[in-house]
Amino acid sequence: MIVGIIGATGYAGAELVRLLAGHPGVTGFALASVSYEGDRIEHIYPNFLGKIESTLVKPEEVISRSQVVFAALPHGVGEPFAKTCIEKSIPFIDLSADFRFDDDEETFAAWYGKSFVYKELRNYSVYGLPELNRSRIKELASSKKLIIGNPGCYPTGASLGAFPALAKGMAGPGTIIVDSASGVTGGGREPSRSFHYPECADSLAPYKVGAHRHTPEIARNFQAMTARAATSAPVQQGPAVIFTPHLAPMNRGILSTIYIPLAEAWRPKGKTAGAPRPPTKEIEEKAGEIRRVYEDFYKDEPFVRVLPAGVIAASGRVRQSNFCDISIHLDQAGTTLLAVSAIDNMVKGAAGQAVQNMNIIFGFDETDGLKTIPALF
Repeated sequence: MIVGIIGATGYAGAELVRLLAGHPGVTGFALASVSYEGDRIEHIYPNFLGKIESTLVKPEEVISRSQVVFAALPHGVGEPFAKTCIEKSIPFIDLSADFRFDDDEETFAAWYGKSFVYKELRNYSVYGLPELNRSRIKELASSKKLIIGNPGCYPTGASLGAFPALAKGMAGPGTIIVDSASGVTGGGREPSRSFHYPECADSLAPYKVGAHRHTPEIARNFQAMTARAATSAPVQQGPAVIFTPHLAPMNRGILSTIYIPLAEAWRPKGKTAGAPRPPTKEIEEKAGEIRRVYEDFYKDEPFVRVLPAGVIAASGRVRQSNFCDISIHLDQAGTTLLAVSAIDNMVKGAAGQAVQNMNIIFGFDETDGLKTIPALF
């Protein structure tokens, strides 16, 4: 199968090339880059020398030569290419935000400052978080007229960390807080002062506090997950969300701590008032019960690892892999679930998840091209 990548010289595009080069179903590439048209991918990324040889061509040529097309482009740029792919019955997997909000143009425009170019394309699109929408992806894949809105990196880690708690009705009233730290590759390949080495090295800082555009995507996912637990009326609105991202002095990874107020039925019995005390036996037992729910929920998911008691999720242990690690904790009062999730923002948070979606569409083993054991250092 020939795979096309439009925007192949950005970080996510190059990561797609790296992963797909080891995919048993991929026989060749068609690669496009507006900035480097006519150059060769192995000249721009010398790590590909001796392994991948491909001249960068126009996007139109990529589409004409490919059985599937990935777009690693800025937001609001890829819709014309998606339209062409739909007309040719070529699956289109988009790593931008253009197809993450279904037909909710108002939310997309409010956060991304752009309107839909071809609103009708949403009839063919699905939000591509496999752990949430795998069955819908398979359903649409049968027609080959399919657009995947690949999830954002922060929403992937936050959503997977919260999904079982919300779907099983563990969450009580109150706001869910998502506190995340990301490596600098999340800012893309184009240099800027914020990502300049002297500005970000040896420093951890929040950014876009209370105003990050991944917030509505996280909130939509939380609503969809909460709906899984509903037994009567449809859920009109999910839990309130506060999301704060931080820039961490590392190349890769996202670590998210998700604070979920627990429903009364999921709180350990006994006194919780007074000064903080170390975790009691009852709290540890309740954490174990919740951990078992998470383990059962994700038992068939190839890329979600619920960690055993005493092991805390860390970004370094999922590096260069498509895994999401989750560790489960309770606060000292036993009233709040602390789910810690770790992903590689370039893999499960972008290119790896896109390959996972391709595997679902074409009926490959879902782990094809993604079997790498994480690099610890």
